[in-house]
Amino acid sequence: MTLTVTDLSIARGGIPVLQGLGFDLRPGTALVVRGPNGIGKTTLLRTLAGLQPPLSGHITGAEDTIAYAGHSDGIKPTLTVTENLTFWASVFGTAEIRPALEAFELNDLATRHAGNLSAGQKRRLGLSRLLVTGRPIWVLDEPTVSLDVSAVAMFATAVRAHLSQGGCALIATHIDLGLDAAVLDVGPFRAKPRPVTDFDGDFL
Repeated sequence: MTLTVTDLSIARGGIPVLQGLGFDLRPGTALVVRGPNGIGKTTLLRTLAGLQPPLSGHITGAEDTIAYAGHSDGIKPTLTVTENLTFWASVFGTAEIRPALEAFELNDLATRHAGNLSAGQKRRLGLSRLLVTGRPIWVLDEPTVSLDVSAVAMFATAVRAHLSQGGCALIATHIDLGLDAAVLDVGPFRAKPRPVTDFDGDFL
């Protein structure tokens, strides 16, 4: 499944942040999104994931194909690690959670409540959800936050395995994951400031 973005313009809080953006994300490939803080990387990923509408442009290949991991780990603290993964597996209609536990070395934590995990362990659990979605396109926003060096390596290995199986990944990150990935610099697509024609009206 190819994710195709054409002439995309997006806004944050009603203010345009990126415009004229386009790219193709093909099976077996990864694309790393780069750009300064505040430019709109998170807004872009949220738009691709269907969490907010674009101002204009077209996104094709995204419907029911994207698994999104944002800044929140998306876990339920009162459930165990196993119960969290089982819940997400049931949401996406899959059944096997063992590969997810193994990929992020969560077997020893399987019966621990998620609320009692460290920040890094919670992040590993949150990322392990990707493996039970069955979805080919991973859209990931700063996925390595709170991860130590060994956990970053786990994540990179999981991404490589996903790509080798025909999946693809769009990753906003400032660190080198050691992936064979193209880089999308969104800097050149920064939206032009809107002309101020009604100063008072902008505050109504």
